[in-house]
Amino acid sequence: MPAANELGAAVSPYLRQHADNPVHWREWSPAALDEARRLDRPILLSIGYAACHWCHVMAHESFEDAGVAEVMNRLFVSIKVDREERPDLDGIYMTALQAMGEHGGWPMTMFLTPDGQPFFGGTYFPPRPMHGRASFTQVLEAVGAAWAGRREELRRSGAETAARLTAFLSASAAPAETRPDIPDAAIRIAAMLDKERGGMRGAPKFPNAPFLEIVARGAYPDGPAALAQDFLTTLRGLCSGGIYDHLGGGLARYSVDEFWLVPHFEKMLYDNAQFLRHLVWGWRATGEDLFRVRMRETVGWLKREMRVGAGAFAASLDADSPDETGHPHEGAFYVWREAEIDAALGDRSPAFKAAYGVSPGGNFEGRSILHRLDMADPLADGFATERETLLALRDRRPRPTRDEKVLGDWNGLAIRALAEVARATGDAEALVLAQEAFRDTLAVLGADGRLRHAARDGRPAQGFALASDYGALISAAAALFAATLDASYLGEGRQLADALDRWHGDGEGGHYLTALDAGDVILRPRGDTDDAIPGGTALVLGGLADLAEASGEPDIRARAETALGLALGRVAGQGAIAPGIFAAADTLDRAGQLVLVGEIGDAPFEAMVTAALRRLDLNRLDLVTSDPAALPASHPASAMRPDRLPAAYLCQDFACRPPVHTADDLSSLLSATE
Repeated sequence: MPAANELGAAVSPYLRQHADNPVHWREWSPAALDEARRLDRPILLSIGYAACHWCHVMAHESFEDAGVAEVMNRLFVSIKVDREERPDLDGIYMTALQAMGEHGGWPMTMFLTPDGQPFFGGTYFPPRPMHGRASFTQVLEAVGAAWAGRREELRRSGAETAARLTAFLSASAAPAETRPDIPDAAIRIAAMLDKERGGMRGAPKFPNAPFLEIVARGAYPDGPAALAQDFLTTLRGLCSGGIYDHLGGGLARYSVDEFWLVPHFEKMLYDNAQFLRHLVWGWRATGEDLFRVRMRETVGWLKREMRVGAGAFAASLDADSPDETGHPHEGAFYVWREAEIDAALGDRSPAFKAAYGVSPGGNFEGRSILHRLDMADPLADGFATERETLLALRDRRPRPTRDEKVLGDWNGLAIRALAEVARATGDAEALVLAQEAFRDTLAVLGADGRLRHAARDGRPAQGFALASDYGALISAAAALFAATLDASYLGEGRQLADALDRWHGDGEGGHYLTALDAGDVILRPRGDTDDAIPGGTALVLGGLADLAEASGEPDIRARAETALGLALGRVAGQGAIAPGIFAAADTLDRAGQLVLVGEIGDAPFEAMVTAALRRLDLNRLDLVTSDPAALPASHPASAMRPDRLPAAYLCQDFACRPPVHTADDLSSLLSATE
């Protein structure tokens, strides 16, 4: 007989949080599906993640309750899934839930046939009837009665839903004949933005990084000034609001209000990876110290709080932590009572409170979230010592739980961002963090010879890598090559690209999110839809485009072009903006490489490097070297031998222009050709 609750052996910290529930939880696996078929019971599928506040609420209210568990154990085979460990399953069933007319969210509660086909679902269910909603127990009993009395009807409904999902999520299409119009897409997104505070209008307010990238692509290098302002307004809001941790660095997942003031306090690796990239762009475009300082602080947070093992990064920090009474409370680690500030800072307290929005009544449940929203210059404070004092005091509080899963795609995003920080600013610490994380991520996730999506404490989770993992890690490899000119990174990128085609190729040049030998899904989704991060398709396209630009290899470029055409064909009829896919198309259409040849420390050469930095173009890859021979042989500039230094070669479409030798000439060249 199976154990009553099998989550004690799980890799996922989220699943292990439920190991003591009286519910007879199973992990998603062929064995769990076989059990449902053998018993002819419906599956109760619960999907959440470790940093999810409402997941914790429903767990405490329902899954820890013996009476609720008795109903679940009697009527269902109950399966618990960590959405970060199995985003393919989460995507399938979230799409099903939304197709049923329900709002998506977590925890997600789905009811499936024993074959995994969905027929009913919802998100959070309360323990008692309230606000016109049935209690969770009432829902369980109703679904159980429906299965007993109308089983064939529910099976037909599940089969019809699965067929519609397959047509939508796994569809093929002829290659698109046209490319997306990036300026038009940027203008359409900008029309939805809050012009005063940034971000999408209304609340809650998310960073929406994939959409913000399209705005930046429409703005730079020579787009409308209004688009640049929209991008920078959002970035400044993120840097100044309570959504940013002004003591420890790092960005929370979203703001519950429209002002960026009150965060949902969980911190996700993927949000901070994308935030770092945007900070690089903002600093390069403006030179504002605000962006460089936030870069440095967030890199420091990654190093101090997020590294696990030999250098890979953990997935997230929880929103909840124990308050002074010992009870878990959202944001308890981050918020302050006025008296605490007074006691810690003494005579400096009044000035600090005025600068960081601390008041007697607070701005969050009687306490204060530190912010700089009311300051014209968020850096004009001189409170570095006071922030260090408060950070040291905060570090003595009970800490939020850290989800120590190593995820391939999220680590790939963070590695790429850190490499780009190092390339733009010369931050040696960021480069070391990127290199160590890349090495450790590949070692941990590929320990058994086949890349996995997730691992913890050296143990790989069930399920092989997703296409998103390969795509993000290919981009990371290309970024590390650009930062170091170490050709071994290109070799690893090519190996990842070959494995991607082997395990995820569709035979036509496109890709599925789930591996071809994944036998536990009702369909193989494409991954065309973006969420808080670009979807699997976008990450694959971006990875191949980055590798083609860094290596100059026509074969990689051809693979990217074929996959892009098919992806654009699939999304063409949807009438919506696919920001991640559009961004990859923009890179392929306008890719260029600027090779800067000279000696570090030489003033004319340093002036050329600065001129290149200040001319922000998201599609141009800058490579700095003392000898073009250090470039891979496939790169068009590798055979160049400048007759004098410094020199700069602008290369596009596998050919390079004649060199220029001064910063002024380089600025003129970049202005004339971009």
